[in-house]
Amino acid sequence: MIRLFIVDDQTIIRHGLKSLLELQADLTVVGDAANGQEALDIIASLQQQSQLPDVILLDVRMPVMDGVATTIELKKHYPEIKILILTTFDDDEYISQAMNYGAKGYLLKDSPPEDLAIAIRVVNKNNTYMGSGLLEKMLQHTTQPEIANVATTQQLAELSPREKEVLNLIATGANNREIAQELYISEKTVKNHVTSILSKLGLRDRTQAALMFNQVEVIDFS
Repeated sequence: MIRLFIVDDQTIIRHGLKSLLELQADLTVVGDAANGQEALDIIASLQQQSQLPDVILLDVRMPVMDGVATTIELKKHYPEIKILILTTFDDDEYISQAMNYGAKGYLLKDSPPEDLAIAIRVVNKNNTYMGSGLLEKMLQHTTQPEIANVATTQQLAELSPREKEVLNLIATGANNREIAQELYISEKTVKNHVTSILSKLGLRDRTQAALMFNQVEVIDFS
């Protein structure tokens, strides 16, 4: 059973999502909150009851504490919890920031219920989920021209073997802590590798790196 927590400032959306999700045999909602600060308080209480959620459905635009700030705090205190961002179609900047800070995926609020259930199952397995149309929009409006000019085979070949391993993991949505654990290196070393990767590829942030990796059809790492 996948335990879910819903964070959205609109009561009707929280209740609607709960009703839809609990129709799925493998999903259960253990709590909800109207903003990030309220969510952190309730989740701290759930931790004391050994009932931490597996996946948090997180709105990005909320009063008191928005989705980006909430993502930062959640990953700091509960790195094992997966975060799925619920967004509207014009939240590009929020999406990039949240993914950069450790969110595992994003999905439009008006997506079909079956897509939401699939997204939850994907991020629960520590994989990245990008909602239909959103990846294309981000590439088209924020990163595609830069990536098309930068992501050449020659530049990718300049990456060291370890940097290539780190890039692969960035593309799966792994944060620095998860990469460090996977490769048995320190988080500081991971940060150094990420900085080097971005510099060599001429990219602004790790979100661009992940998008670039998914855009390039074949990357020969031999």
